[in-house]
Amino acid sequence: MHLTKQNIVNNKNPIYSYLIQRKEQVIIMGFVLLGLFVIVEIALLIVTFVKQKEKVQWIRNRVVARVGEMVLFAFTLLLPGVAWDLRFKMCFGVLLIRVVIAVIFYVLKNKKASGCKSKVGTILGTAGSILVLALSLIPSFLFTGYKGLETTGTYQVKEVSAILVDQSRTETFETDGSKREVPVHIYYPDIENAGENSFPLVIFSHGAFGYYQSNVSTYMELVSNGYVVISLDHPYHSFFTEDTAGNLITVNPNFLQEVMMTNEDSTTEEEILKMSQKWIEIRTADINYVLNSVEMAKTEGCNSDVWFIKAEETEKEIKKVLSMVDMDTIGLMGHSLGGAASVTVGREREGIDAVIDLDGTMLGEELGFENGEYQFYEESYPVPLLAIDNEEHYQLSSEAGKLYVNTVVLENAVDSKRTYFAGSGHMNFTDLPLFSPILASLLGTGTIDETECIETMNGIVLTYFNCYLKGDGEVTIQESY
Repeated sequence: MHLTKQNIVNNKNPIYSYLIQRKEQVIIMGFVLLGLFVIVEIALLIVTFVKQKEKVQWIRNRVVARVGEMVLFAFTLLLPGVAWDLRFKMCFGVLLIRVVIAVIFYVLKNKKASGCKSKVGTILGTAGSILVLALSLIPSFLFTGYKGLETTGTYQVKEVSAILVDQSRTETFETDGSKREVPVHIYYPDIENAGENSFPLVIFSHGAFGYYQSNVSTYMELVSNGYVVISLDHPYHSFFTEDTAGNLITVNPNFLQEVMMTNEDSTTEEEILKMSQKWIEIRTADINYVLNSVEMAKTEGCNSDVWFIKAEETEKEIKKVLSMVDMDTIGLMGHSLGGAASVTVGREREGIDAVIDLDGTMLGEELGFENGEYQFYEESYPVPLLAIDNEEHYQLSSEAGKLYVNTVVLENAVDSKRTYFAGSGHMNFTDLPLFSPILASLLGTGTIDETECIETMNGIVLTYFNCYLKGDGEVTIQESY
């Protein structure tokens, strides 16, 4: 049986939760700015209606209002804790355009304008201005300016990116015969003498509609403690990524529809199995290709037919990073569908030392569906495996028992551990609740404190990999956190 519905169902009102639970100053400032802009626009409306109805005076007043809004915006950015970043850049651009247009209009029309300003036109103009300003502030409502959590290790973290081109695979999401491209984002310790160090490698796979930065705090925590982490994008499964031509690649509509279908009662288990096997096949091929390419590059260099690297300096940095990687100690992990793919690669590929599944149904362990039941591997899962679930997922899987794939795999594994976080939801095992609370809430979060959840999870991940990849002590996993 499948337990996919628990991954997206959220009974809370996301808007209410967003306003009540998230009170960071940077989010509040978006609403404050909008309130100030509304006051300025309504003030201009009232002055036009009550005192200065002439068009020439309205043109002058509009310049003053537009400049005033820009001044209010600039003053807001000077307040402590409010940073100049993507949350406010759109608003700045809109304000600047509005000032320029108002000034040009003033220069061209100031001496020629006559008559009074239309009431209807003034009202519509005010409403339009408020709408435009509200839309320009959407990033400040959605995002917190999150830049990661404090790390516990001694190493500083650096990042470098490339795109791997798999010449052996034709891109199934396109019809032009192009080859499969897999963007890789490598996080690594900032050290000078790279060749004198050797670090375990961890591969991370994001969830459906995810993004390579979905668990950036986890990567940084691992790297700061002496790991190299490669987070890959799965094109057309990821929310967005980029190809070698610089084109933006967004999630494939058919894939999106298929994932939604798994939560519909009309979809049969046979249909779910067929779709999930297709997803797993794509993702495991991506992960294996990344591992093969890294291994080959360590001995033969970054072949230009495989490694698409934009700058020569970037290529030098990647070669430096690869010289640090210890291919004899490899861990896999992923969230949701990425966790499922990691589990599958852990079974099928030799040389994997440990796997962590973050709240994912282990779809690749399902071999068939006959007589109303799923068929699973009879052989024990061969690699140390840790499953971290949200509370509802854990409860439902416990009730399903051996009808549910995760239960069977964990019980039959040579070395398995399992835990859950009380009050957690599916997205609490990513950084999304810290980056965009409202989007995370729409996708499914729980009542648990999001910072505490991800920090605790990162600590478990580090301890687990330290044990199995570095041989550093033993690991004790509580039943719940």
